[in-house]
Amino acid sequence: MKISFVDLHAHGMGPWDTRTKDPEMVLEMVRLHAKKGTGLIYPAIYPSDTKTMRAQMEAVREAMARAEGLKDGIMIGGVNLEGPFLNPSKCGALDASAFKDATLADLKRLTAGFEDIIKIITIAPELPGARKLIERCAGLGIRVNMGHSEATFKEASEGMKAGAAGVTHLFNAMRPFHHREPGLAGFALLDEDIYVEVIADGVHLSPETLALIFKVKNPERIILVSDAVKGGRGAGPVYGPGLLLLAGGGMSVSECAAALKKKPGVPDRLLKLWGRKNPLRYMGLGPD
Repeated sequence: MKISFVDLHAHGMGPWDTRTKDPEMVLEMVRLHAKKGTGLIYPAIYPSDTKTMRAQMEAVREAMARAEGLKDGIMIGGVNLEGPFLNPSKCGALDASAFKDATLADLKRLTAGFEDIIKIITIAPELPGARKLIERCAGLGIRVNMGHSEATFKEASEGMKAGAAGVTHLFNAMRPFHHREPGLAGFALLDEDIYVEVIADGVHLSPETLALIFKVKNPERIILVSDAVKGGRGAGPVYGPGLLLLAGGGMSVSECAAALKKKPGVPDRLLKLWGRKNPLRYMGLGPD
């Protein structure tokens, strides 16, 4: 597969995002990412009520079908579900009122008929019933990330044993690292096999935190993501009301990579690894 950058986690860009029933709006969002160098993208769905999330997944599915006949570099790999089985105490910019208990019945109501396009889901592993959900999703071939979570180190380890293979936007919306309880973040850094999403816009993670990740984490398991949202214009993150809450990223993966290349001077071979080879490997697509 010959493509440029891969983005496993993008909600929107410019005036568009995945909170729509219109596949053309999804395509417009994806076009903006494609113009910025993203060759393969997995549109991320926000937590909402089940009916709304299913309608938005249907829009992505139709956008995938329409993209096959286009010649402007659009490649949609499938859907990334950021929730709704998350911990309300770590909602970040997401709507905690839309979060659901981790039950197999709710999972089935959400995913039935969309199993072919759901490629990634984020689950908080400490929730009661979460291990069964992780096992079920992994059994369906869905990549399970742990995130929006208060998980302890042990709970994160148990989540991985149940089938979780990645961590959603490392350090963001999770229990802070503590010297007596390193939590999900500590587990993500130390485990050699777990993949980690990194938002490298210089704000979601400080330059010093990025340096720590790059020094400690197995480089074969780092994945650059944009976490881009509606309103993103290619420079810095997007903030919520009052400029007090980070709503998401405003830069594409290629723009994050360009910033890393300048400062702290990450070499091209690592940018290629983190921005293309690792996400392809994570999705089972192999090296390009």
